[in-house]
Formats: sequence, structure tokens, C-alpha cells
Amino acid sequence: MLTATNPCTGQVIAEYPTLNSSELHEKIGDAYRAADQWQATSIEERGKVLRAVAAELRVQKDALAKLMALEMGKPIREGGPEVEKAAGCAEYYAEHAAEYLAPQTLPSDASISYICHPPLGTLLGILPWNAPLWLAFRYLAPALMAGNTCVMKHDPNVPACAAAIAKVFTDAGAPENIVVNVAIDNSTIETAIRDPRIAAVSFTGSGNAGRIVAAIAGSEIKPTVLELGGSDPCIVLANADLDAAADVATLSRMINAGQSCIAAKRIIVEDTVYDTFVEKLHTRMAKFKTGDPLLADTQVGPIAREDLRQNLHRQVTDTISAGAKCLLGGELSDGPGFFYPPTLLVDVTEGMCAFKEETFGPIMVVIRAADVEEAVQLANETPYGLGAAVWTNDAKLATNIANRLEAGQVAINGIVKTDSRLPSGGIKGSGYGRELGPHGIREFVNTKQIWVK
Repeated sequence: MLTATNPCTGQVIAEYPTLNSSELHEKIGDAYRAADQWQATSIEERGKVLRAVAAELRVQKDALAKLMALEMGKPIREGGPEVEKAAGCAEYYAEHAAEYLAPQTLPSDASISYICHPPLGTLLGILPWNAPLWLAFRYLAPALMAGNTCVMKHDPNVPACAAAIAKVFTDAGAPENIVVNVAIDNSTIETAIRDPRIAAVSFTGSGNAGRIVAAIAGSEIKPTVLELGGSDPCIVLANADLDAAADVATLSRMINAGQSCIAAKRIIVEDTVYDTFVEKLHTRMAKFKTGDPLLADTQVGPIAREDLRQNLHRQVTDTISAGAKCLLGGELSDGPGFFYPPTLLVDVTEGMCAFKEETFGPIMVVIRAADVEEAVQLANETPYGLGAAVWTNDAKLATNIANRLEAGQVAINGIVKTDSRLPSGGIKGSGYGRELGPHGIREFVNTKQIWVK
């Protein structure tokens, strides 16, 4: 059974039966059998389907936002925009897939030689709980527009969200089984990956789970895209606009109660403005309102699960024990639900837990750097390489630093975010491959050479 628990109350919402092996085999077969007809559908017709799905997402926006609030604690004020972002993604690929997948003529000894991009077939997407709608459509929209059919294995935390996504396609009149939701627990993922009808795998989640998925898929010689964890640095130099940097760093860290892979997790501040910047962060973080995610004025909801909350508290207490100062929060609530307060840890150094590990919650970690060179060294001193940010009013210096940061994407004087128009992904322990943009839609196609005499 998949058990949905309301993280605001700690109470079970509902239980959902999981598929047995025979049912899983049949569900994958549904998507596989739909693949030939979907591939044969023109890209213009696929675009019409995706636009209809986007429209249906907007019709159901309030209900979907409420589901996210109930199942994983996302504040309702963030849930609606997430649905809009998912709808925008569907529309974007409906508009741009033909351009991104257009044949490319290359010179050779042939009369004509070119590259085309047919789909791989049926894909498996293994999705996380922290952005149930957006991360699903980040996988689905490009893959579907490329002509693939999609099996969707969503996180056990959000079974109703998963079922609702599949229903949106049905309600929008999409061809049957181009998206198939499989309600399975994590122990059954290997069976799904090894199914010979699955051509490739997209995975978003933890580093440990990503390694397992990559090993299984690799043993089957199946392509994978992995978007794993991050411990994103945000470098703030003395000549930066400190108020703007503090606004954006705080927003980045507190969105979704800090449960975001690309949040600014390690704030690295040049020594001469360190104390001033810490003050600005403290002022902003102290204003955040924690509470019931269904209330319109709640800014920070609960952590999604109790085990995640306990691990977060371990990281905080270990870091304080090692010598960091806690200026805000840092204490477990004794009330109902899985809440953790906005927490500000300062004077964090390289050997401390919150520097070395990814913190997945509303924890701001601030680190002092003597100068630019030490800031870059500290930023890269991590097994992760997802996103990074740098704040400075020196354009040449900013570009130099951005080129040296070991990350898949860097924001200069702005927030690290995912954008349907731009490729997103990491290096090192944050994974490989790209989602979104022209690079992302080509991850799950066959880059096929055609040679004509």
C-alpha cells in the first residue's frame, strides 16, 4: 500500500493499493502499445494535445494546489504557481519542439546526409515528491513532444497527485495511455527499469537512489538522465547589492520550506561585509510565517516526512556542536505535524555537517570567505554540482567566477531556477544529462544519421 500522510497534522489521509508484478507488466504494456501510434502522430497534432493538457491543468489548478498542500505540505500560495509553471512547460514544448527536433543537414560524400531525431519509444520517469506537478511535466512535456510515451512512477508520498496528473491527460482528451501512472513502491522500481519495453529512464531524487537507478539501467544498457541532490553555493562579494542579494538568497532558501535541490544552501560571504550581510539575512528570515499550508498567508509549510525532519535536526545540532552559531530557529516543535522553523546558522566552516551534507529544509548556512579566491574554493568544495550563484557589480569578475564554478547552471545577480527554455542539470554527484531546453528534449531521441547516395 502507498500511504499518504498530511505533514501538517501527521495524520494518514488515505491508503492506495500498489500494483503487483502482473499489473505493472500490463501497465507498461499499455504505454508500449500506444507508442507506435503516438510516434506516427504529427508534431503539430502532439502540440494540440499538449496545449489541451495545459488548459486542463489551469481548470484544475486550485484542486491540484490543494492536493500538494495536503500530501507534501506545499503552501497553497506556491501550489498555484507550480501548476501554472507546469502548464507553461506543456505549451512551450508544443510551440518549440519542431524547431528543436528539426533535421540537421551535414556535409559528407553522400548526395545528402542529415541527422533526424525519432523517439526512443517508452520511457520510465521516476519522480520526487517536492514539486509533484512541475517535476512531472519537466519530464513529460519534452518526452511526449519528441514522440515517446511515458510511464510515470511518482513518489510514494504523493499518490493522489500522481493519479491527478494522469487524470488531467484523460480529461483533456489526450490519446489513451500516452501517459501511464504506475502506483508501485520503491522496491518494485528495479522490475520496471529492467522491463525490456522501457527504452530509457529519467530520475530525479537523492544521490543514493540515483546511483542504484544508474547501476540497474546501465546493466541493461539503457540511457538515463539523473537530476540528483545539490548543495548550491551562493557567493556574495563586498561590491554586491547586498539588499538584493539578501532578498534573493532568502527567497531561494525558503521556497517550499527549503525542500528544493537548487535552493541556495551555502551562503559564502566576503569577510568585509559578512556581519552586515548576516544581519540582513536575519531580519528577512525572522519575518517568515510558518503554518498550515492551506492558509493563504502561510509562507513556510511543514517538512514532508518526519524522518526527513529528524535528519534535518541532526544536521543542525551536529553543526552547532561543531562550533557554528544558531541565530534563529534550530529547535524541534512539540506540536502536531512535521514543522521545522526557519533556521539561521552562521560561522559554518568546511568540516561541519551542514557544509558537507545537503540540507533539505529551511536552513540557511552562512560561511565566511577571506576573499574571492577563497569564496570560489569553498563553493567548489562539495561532492555536488547542481547550481550556483554569484553576486557582484563587477561584470568581468562575475563571468570569470561563473566559468570556474563547478555546477550545471550559474546565476549572476539572480536566483537559480529551472526554466522550460534553458537546459537544467548537474555534474559530479548531482547527476548527468539535461532536462528542458533544446538539450533536454534531445536526451530521449535517437540521433539518427541518414546517408543518401
